[in-house]
Amino acid sequence: MSLAEIIKELPKLKLEERQTIYQIIQQLDGEPEFEATPEMLAAIDEGIRSAESEPSYSPDEVRQMMREWLSASK
Repeated sequence: MSLAEIIKELPKLKLEERQTIYQIIQQLDGEPEFEATPEMLAAIDEGIRSAESEPSYSPDEVRQMMREWLSASK
């Protein structure tokens, strides 16, 4: 069966059938599945702790800092 023939038949399928085909395509072409290592989980936890404890800046503050850095580099 050619690609054109397959595409022509897709609208004739039930929703559940199309969803099954979609899931199979995702399995074939999707991102590879992996298990997080203890090191990865520790790095994520550290990032969360850092985000919670480090100071945060508003968009206006970031713009002002960038202006200052850019003018200092000239």
